[in-house]
Amino acid sequence: MALLDVRDLSVRFGEGEGAVDAVRGVSFTLEKGETLAVVGESGSGKSVTALSILKLLPYPRASHPTGSILFDGEDLVQAPDVLMRRIRGRRISMIFQEPLSALNPLHTVFRQVAEVLFVHRGLDKDAARARVIELLDLVGIPDPASRLDDYPHQLSGGQRQRVMIAMALANEPDILIADEPTTALDVTIQAQILKLLKDLQHRLGMAILFITHDLGIVRRMADRVAVMTKGEIVESGPTADVFDRPEHAYTRMLLAAEPKGRPARDETTTPAEVLSATDLKVWFPVRRGVFRRVVRHIKAVDGIDVSVPAGRTLGVVGESGSGKTTLGLALLRLIRSKGPIVYMGQRIDGLGFRAMRPKRREMQVVFQDPFGSLSPRLSVGQIIEEGLVVHGMIAGEEAERRAVVAEALEEVGLEGAMQDRYPHEFSGGQRQRIAIARAIALKPRFIVLDEPTSALDMSVQAQIVDLLRDLQARHDLAYVFISHDLKVVRALADEVIVMKDGRVVERGAAERIFHEPGADYTKALLAAAFEHRPFGE
Repeated sequence: MALLDVRDLSVRFGEGEGAVDAVRGVSFTLEKGETLAVVGESGSGKSVTALSILKLLPYPRASHPTGSILFDGEDLVQAPDVLMRRIRGRRISMIFQEPLSALNPLHTVFRQVAEVLFVHRGLDKDAARARVIELLDLVGIPDPASRLDDYPHQLSGGQRQRVMIAMALANEPDILIADEPTTALDVTIQAQILKLLKDLQHRLGMAILFITHDLGIVRRMADRVAVMTKGEIVESGPTADVFDRPEHAYTRMLLAAEPKGRPARDETTTPAEVLSATDLKVWFPVRRGVFRRVVRHIKAVDGIDVSVPAGRTLGVVGESGSGKTTLGLALLRLIRSKGPIVYMGQRIDGLGFRAMRPKRREMQVVFQDPFGSLSPRLSVGQIIEEGLVVHGMIAGEEAERRAVVAEALEEVGLEGAMQDRYPHEFSGGQRQRIAIARAIALKPRFIVLDEPTSALDMSVQAQIVDLLRDLQARHDLAYVFISHDLKVVRALADEVIVMKDGRVVERGAAERIFHEPGADYTKALLAAAFEHRPFGE
């Protein structure tokens, strides 16, 4: 008998005509010590299937018209709450996608990890403290005793994810459900977390149900894979078979969806320089004592030279905390910096608020999280026209405004009629297109793109990359593309700078950086992004 046997599982939200069938007739098994990956795009039903196993869906609005979930011979669909409370966190644990949201911001690391020990094992505080230190050490957090009283915001993204893993493994579960556990992490941290999971799996003998949209991870992590779309599993089997001989058209589409291509440039002409910076510095003071004296500086950007020609893309790569986003904000004059910044032949680093305002129209930014950067209270049309009105680019006539907004939406591949809808009514990829439309509508010359594809499915990433490439060619735009996703950078960038601790460790033409990296740090980044060996080997 399999450790977990899901048979003909369906999940329905709502009732009557408005009901939505999110999962339809899904079946799979999971053996002890095995890793099964469930892959598919956003909305395919992966996470809903995983949450059904632990009965974490919003019942009774959610229901299971058909199916059973057999765990160790017990049907969890029919299991009473008292039994589920004994299973959750003890025999089946879960790592959620976004650790900052999943961790309680008001509780310390010790309190959150120890909670499952108090509930399931009845340990006293001293025994729980010793076990939490042991767990934090197990998941690779340095000097774990000193981090017990830290709060989630005091940890890096990788450290928060490690705390989540420590919580999930506290009672050495039989099954670990990992729901997109590395989506927003740097490639090097991602590789560390996944290798850690494989090592712990071998040590504890647990089974892993791995939910992801990243096929590169699946190849290195999973024994078997199940491909989901529109609530159904359309293909499953051993990982090597599915990757080497995909049978379903959707699987073939996923495998081909990685951002591809290279920038095609006319090397016979020298484009005009749009923006440059010399010896740029952004230092944040650290103050101590009653008189708040400056005792040291955090050197987020420490003496960097930048040059961005028209129609070209400068890729900025590095791990979280390397200074990438701070560099982008400094170039846009959104934070204070030292060092000359020249835009279209004019120094702008000394300009005040009023003098900079006319430049704002031509210098735009697209942020990482489109849902966070788009106001939920404004329609898409209001969001896009806001900047146009502020800069006096459209008059007060409603018909003209709607026409301009419709043109901007159509330029990014959306329908003009969508302008009356609100951000929550769109998918992640569509919201990112709206964010790009908002920037493009102002007819800019320079755009900073800060991790615009990091949370998107592979197929949507490829679409956004193609869109950005097309817009750049059409309008001769200069891009600074900030990312930790080296596959996307490779598809877009002409030149790359690699940052670490606020400094540039390597720079050069993209082709040279990706094929002949010089710095050890660059080699480590590339190995983490493009390595195909299974984790743990």
